[in-house]
Amino acid sequence: MFERKFDSAAEFISSRMKDKPEIGMITGTGLGSVAERISVDFNLPYSEIPHFPVSTVEGHGGKLIFGELAGKTVIVMDGRFHIYEGYSPWEVTLPVRVMATLGIEYLFISSAAGGLNPQFNSGDLMIVTDHINLTGTNPLIGPNLVPFGPRFPDMSQAYNPDMVLIGREKALELGILIRQGVYAGLSGPSLETPAETRFLRLIGADAVGMSTVSEVIVGIHCGLKVMAIAAITNINLPDCMSRISIEQVIETAHKAGSSLSLLWEKIIRGMPH
Repeated sequence: MFERKFDSAAEFISSRMKDKPEIGMITGTGLGSVAERISVDFNLPYSEIPHFPVSTVEGHGGKLIFGELAGKTVIVMDGRFHIYEGYSPWEVTLPVRVMATLGIEYLFISSAAGGLNPQFNSGDLMIVTDHINLTGTNPLIGPNLVPFGPRFPDMSQAYNPDMVLIGREKALELGILIRQGVYAGLSGPSLETPAETRFLRLIGADAVGMSTVSEVIVGIHCGLKVMAIAAITNINLPDCMSRISIEQVIETAHKAGSSLSLLWEKIIRGMPH
């Protein structure tokens, strides 16, 4: 049943494609500015793609964009899906399966995140080097999709070390301050309490968000090379927590988005052929 869903979606999209995409990209809250740098071949609202979920969250564009960026053929999700919207982990990650079916080799993920590392500042960019899955679930639960990958995929280097090095190098060339660290993935949608924030920092997280982790797990299961960069939209200090709204998150993400889109373009241009 589920296999037929992503096969159907992939067939619908591939009928419009001229070239096989090499890179799949997922943009997060307020981070759709990378789409503005693409030479667009076509785009499709999620609502028109068979079996695709639909974005319900402010700051997510809700369309799939196909085109060229920095000389590479890309397929870009302008907006993503979340468990807190009521979608299952399988539904959240269905687009990753679809993009893998269409032939991508790399999966690049952007997300907005709250900063936990006290050395970070609002507006910083953080290359994700590892994650902690605290969503309470896993997108690989259920029958294993054998054509994609093994029952127990190895996660020891989920975030491709070579891509992390390229990201750091290109940020330096652009003069962009780049952080790196561990991303804690929660289900949301409520934001963290001071006690939860203290706990997350204690277990080694540098940033916290409500996405990314499920998509990375499925990307690894599909055999993709994965890289993720989080825009730090606010700093969570448990002993002096400030109130935060989604409007503030989107505003900060928009400001960080221009630097992030430049960095993604530079990374893609510097990738090995």
